[in-house]
Amino acid sequence: MKQLDPKAVWLFFFSFLFRWLSVLVVLGFLFFGAWYDVMKTGGVASFNFINWINNWLWVVIPALLVLLIFIWAKLTYHFYHYELTDNGFRKELGVIYKQYVTIPYDRVQNVDIYRGILARLLGLSDLQVQTAGVSGRITSEGRLPGLSREVAEQLRDEIIQRALQLRGNQGL
Repeated sequence: MKQLDPKAVWLFFFSFLFRWLSVLVVLGFLFFGAWYDVMKTGGVASFNFINWINNWLWVVIPALLVLLIFIWAKLTYHFYHYELTDNGFRKELGVIYKQYVTIPYDRVQNVDIYRGILARLLGLSDLQVQTAGVSGRITSEGRLPGLSREVAEQLRDEIIQRALQLRGNQGL
């Protein structure tokens, strides 16, 4: 099975980071509040170990959260695989809970390439395999994020060709 482009780690990292941004903002306000309390006393605070730990926790916790988000992005990348088999498009993903998706070529309706702003900055593309009979979903079940532009275009052409070839053989 093939893996996504290595720059997909950064795509996952920034998308996870944006999801956790509200937590980081709250932690930032708490840190600012602790810093403001020290500054309003003229920069001189009575040193006690508990206050020192409380003040540094607001720096350490966001840094640890960003580190954990990066580790999670690396793991997500590591466990995201795909391949084109004789029967269909197949992908495996998931760090804790595994998801195995196989889309037979005869169900393929459309194959699109999307390039959001973050993906464009990283030179990446998302391949979306749309299927028959799936409606009401926000993303397609065949979404493959973090591919290089060339690989996404090759996969799109290959999937479409295999789907058309299968339909042509069935029509005879």
